[in-house]
Amino acid sequence: MSDSNRTVKFDRVNPYYNGSVQMLYSVIDDPGSLVSETSMGGSVFDVGTIFDIKGSDTARAGFRHLVYRSLMDVDEWADMEPYIKEHWGEDYFQTQPIIQETLEKIKSTGLKTHHQGMLGRDEKLYATSFPQELSNLTMIKKYNIYKPESVTFLKSHLYDYEKFYGNDQFVIPLEQIVRFGVTSGSSILRKYNAQSDSGKKAYLRELGVAIELIPWQTFSAPLIDLTTKYEPEDRNISRQEALLISGIGGDLFSESLARAILASFMVHRIFNRMGLNLWDLKWEIAKDGQDLVFVDTLDTDSVRATLTCEVEGRNYIVNFNKQAMRDYYILVHDDWYAAVNKTKKEAAQTGENFTEILKRGQEQGLYPETPVVDEAFMKIQEEKYLVIKKSITDEGSGEGHKQEVADISRREVEYFLNTKNRELYQKLNAID
Repeated sequence: MSDSNRTVKFDRVNPYYNGSVQMLYSVIDDPGSLVSETSMGGSVFDVGTIFDIKGSDTARAGFRHLVYRSLMDVDEWADMEPYIKEHWGEDYFQTQPIIQETLEKIKSTGLKTHHQGMLGRDEKLYATSFPQELSNLTMIKKYNIYKPESVTFLKSHLYDYEKFYGNDQFVIPLEQIVRFGVTSGSSILRKYNAQSDSGKKAYLRELGVAIELIPWQTFSAPLIDLTTKYEPEDRNISRQEALLISGIGGDLFSESLARAILASFMVHRIFNRMGLNLWDLKWEIAKDGQDLVFVDTLDTDSVRATLTCEVEGRNYIVNFNKQAMRDYYILVHDDWYAAVNKTKKEAAQTGENFTEILKRGQEQGLYPETPVVDEAFMKIQEEKYLVIKKSITDEGSGEGHKQEVADISRREVEYFLNTKNRELYQKLNAID
């Protein structure tokens, strides 16, 4: 794939898809492609768009372009093995032979993705380079999306995945979450803490972890966690169930897991160059014949990358991702957050979408209105995206970026320490 002077015309009038954080448009002369327009909007807790962060649209699209062109670039893969050994030990591949076998394959081919490039403001396509000014437009190959049918049995809500079998060129109905460690807001930590002693042991075996789960610990090797994608609410599932609902065979399924882990190593290296630490990220993959194609709208909001910052003699984890916004609502607007959780529990019993229950309760005065984000906190988030954009486009020196990242981080910690839930913030993000 190389850059050209191709100008891409797309239908802005009739969106192909209108989502909470992106719009998709049909390409006029290429029915198999779409243009993605990333918005400044943000969504947390699956409630839809409830805030806008200035500059986040171009930063997220720019990061996506950087990641996908890196995944497809054989030169980027040529020296990946030494990086993996440096961070996870010389014997990593001996204990993970399928990862080494898969790496040897992609050294000569790169990974296949749906990403075709970034559109400049002149609507010219930049496949391997960046336009002079980052835009919020990228071009992707289109894949079919099928959704499971809902089935009711004895007041239980089940989902039928039969339609995925025998089809092709579809997005596999799974989210593959690769974890380099455990964050305080991690879903696996919540699930682990909610179980009995015997349940905890069984869950650790399923994850392939030999140690107890505690916040902000790193794993000796990354693990992969699986959830549903097209059910009303994402559901953690075992690898066995994931294989059964994937619609693909066992060999291809195992290959997809190995490729997701290797792709995560690439993103880990990208953040490492920025001075940030990657904790986890998720992937969505499509089946295209016997090819596996990465198709997720990966950006800084769908990963957990952090910096450790010392304030008042304690170290704090600062999130350069959407987790910072989640923490904001949990700590500053805990009454609204409690209402979200309550309506999710009700929805799990009734099968209704929890957002409808929440909205109805708000109209009746039972739940607080969706809060507006404090300007001071929003300014900090805007500065985070600005420094990410600088890192992507290599403006200034790396050391200058690192100092800017540190300054922003300190101000966010100080902001949270001045909230009513200071102790909860320390519990979530302080490390001793």
